[in-house]
Amino acid sequence: MISLYMAGNSWAHRLPARVKLIFLFVLSLLIIPFNTLWFSALLLAFVVALYATLGKQGLEKLKVVRPLLWMMGIIFLVHVFLGDIEQGIIAVLRLLAMVLLANFISITTHMEALMDAVEPLFKPLRVFGISPRRVSLAVALVIRFVPVLLAVYASLQEAYKARTAHANSWRLLAPFALHAIKMTDHVAEALTARGGADGFDDHKRS
Repeated sequence: MISLYMAGNSWAHRLPARVKLIFLFVLSLLIIPFNTLWFSALLLAFVVALYATLGKQGLEKLKVVRPLLWMMGIIFLVHVFLGDIEQGIIAVLRLLAMVLLANFISITTHMEALMDAVEPLFKPLRVFGISPRRVSLAVALVIRFVPVLLAVYASLQEAYKARTAHANSWRLLAPFALHAIKMTDHVAEALTARGGADGFDDHKRS
């Protein structure tokens, strides 16, 4: 479908999706009390090292954050304006680390595995007549969409830069929105063709 999943048999691919998601959750909690420059730098270095274990193809996936660099620059400048440069660096390092870690999980985990990992969390919704499988599909799609949309925006940036020598412009918002809408249509058609959320179960058994 829309996945940027990187096929392989590395340790990261073999690691259960639930373990990877729990690790992401724990790290997201740790960055709150450990709000220091050295911890943020080590965290980013650790995440980059994870990509390095996947080889050259894994390191190329680091480019996913390029569309976010301008926003991180704004965040840093705001902190500079407020007179706290160190906190600006920390904020940028932490944002980079968490986005890259989430993307790392996405590229090394099948959609079905992501759904299976989060589905137990939504089983209580059966009481209200809501299918946990459908909610888990929605969550998995959100995880998948983030790196894919970043990649789409990066390609638009490259095309715009080739024509105008400028990397960013508000004019990119319209084509980006159109790409996103078109992508959602393709995803909806693919889901309908395979039977919606239940189709993932059938695919898994086949």
